[in-house]
Amino acid sequence: MAISRRAFGVGLLAAGVAGTGGYFAVKDRPELQGLLGNSTKLFGFIGGEKEAFLADRDVIGALHSHGLEINSRVAGSVEMVREQALLSQNPAFLWPSSSIMVDIARQNGIKIRNDRVILNTPVIVYSWQPVVDGLIKAGLVTTTSEGQHQLDLKALLDAVLAGTTWSKLGVSSLYGQSRIVSTDPNRSNSGFMFAGLVLSLLSGNVANADGLAQFGDKAQAIFRNMGFKSSSSGKLFEQYLAGGIGGEPMIVGYENQLVEWILADPQRWKRVQASNGAKPVVLYPHPTVYSAHPLIAIDEQADRVIEALISPRLQELAWTKHGFRGPLGTATGDADSAIAGLLPAEIDAVLPMPDANVMLALLDKLAA
Repeated sequence: MAISRRAFGVGLLAAGVAGTGGYFAVKDRPELQGLLGNSTKLFGFIGGEKEAFLADRDVIGALHSHGLEINSRVAGSVEMVREQALLSQNPAFLWPSSSIMVDIARQNGIKIRNDRVILNTPVIVYSWQPVVDGLIKAGLVTTTSEGQHQLDLKALLDAVLAGTTWSKLGVSSLYGQSRIVSTDPNRSNSGFMFAGLVLSLLSGNVANADGLAQFGDKAQAIFRNMGFKSSSSGKLFEQYLAGGIGGEPMIVGYENQLVEWILADPQRWKRVQASNGAKPVVLYPHPTVYSAHPLIAIDEQADRVIEALISPRLQELAWTKHGFRGPLGTATGDADSAIAGLLPAEIDAVLPMPDANVMLALLDKLAA
């Protein structure tokens, strides 16, 4: 049947209206921005523990659907909010691994448009089964009814300060004095947060200026005992896996690091579990501190990054593929069977961090 010129024109007009309406419908929905073919590229600094997350193809695709392309570079959380050499590169956003970094950023004159906690992961201790077996006998580690291991960190710190040998802690396979290693607290967030936790445990409460004056020397001794300290949580975790029980008996890290490593290759984890060698073990300090990951928006466009990252899809990917808990410290989505039973559903003993001024003074003391 022939179509009249008038009907054809009406059809074109209707199609145009529908197309225009569709355009504005997509334009007004951030999660569909990528359908327009437009992508906003933003540069910023991130903590190393989030590098694999942002390199994940599913994450890249989900961000692209929001019309975003992220160019991120790794820097220590403390460095990115304090070092002018980094800030002079004009990042659109900063994504450190501690909420205190927001206060420190403001003190350093960074003009913050917005900030929001995107992810959470508790600070934990990584060790090896023979070490844990000894610490259980020594009374420093207990096992919960769900099968997770809790570490009496204060008792371990007292042992380190006293120069107690590994053999006296029930670990006859290790030579010399007991020690625990973190990253450099003046550069990396896991070391920074561990420093705050150490000072609070030595003080008997959340540390303040009086606690720093009274127990700062002991905290300094703990970190001096570590020897070389890596500048990156990711590098320290790699050293732990590569060095084994002899190289790194106990390190401070994030809960998500082993989860991410397992999920990257579940068959590798099965082989490790089935082997006769020493196996990695997660110890939860009791109490511990939460490493919150706030995204600090400096450029106006970075507000869109915050909205994208808190979307259900990206929150689910953060947990199911990379082991990051949500903003409230809870799991988002069903855990992979490869990590079933490895993590507690909730962390029930968490200390607040000392305030920014106390932490800055502690950093100066640890750097001395």
